[in-house]
Amino acid sequence: MDPRRISYPLALFSLGLGALDVFAGRKVARKLGVPRSAPLVRTYGMREIATGAMLLARPRSSVGAWARAAGDVLDLATLGAARMQGRGRRKPMLATAAFVGAALLADVAAGVVTRRAARA
Repeated sequence: MDPRRISYPLALFSLGLGALDVFAGRKVARKLGVPRSAPLVRTYGMREIATGAMLLARPRSSVGAWARAAGDVLDLATLGAARMQGRGRRKPMLATAAFVGAALLADVAAGVVTRRAARA
């Protein structure tokens, strides 16, 4: 399998999600019930854009997919920490955690596939 078939869609997803977080970080934070976290949401959006650019620049490398997976783990840890502190709205945070968890599975699968393709 050509790794570009995985890397390019993942890159576009990352760029779109990152742009949303950067340009609508305040709305995203407000929906989650953590309005003071808007700067953090924007920062995480910049990370998404950077990983998307990495995937576009080196589509045959697994590094971009693994960078996204690491970012997903950070996102889940941040959401979990906020909930443990009693911050945030429960349902939107659970939905976001489920979304990030699904993205994590996709990113790990992409990392494995691109890594195997690079070895072949």
